[in-house]
Amino acid sequence: MVKLILRERESIQEAVRRFRKLVERTGIKKEMRKREHYEKPSVTRRRAKVRAERRSRLRSQA
Repeated sequence: MVKLILRERESIQEAVRRFRKLVERTGIKKEMRKREHYEKPSVTRRRAKVRAERRSRLRSQA
């Protein structure tokens, strides 16, 4: 859970900006996008396999 304590004399815009950065750093936004739609386990495994193959290809070229 993300907690944000307002600082003295901090405007709402500054607080919202800090909150967005905090959410981005904790990975909550990424997790929400991932859980937005159900993905079958086979699709998840396939995506991981493709990502690993792409990574190995890039490493072998470098």
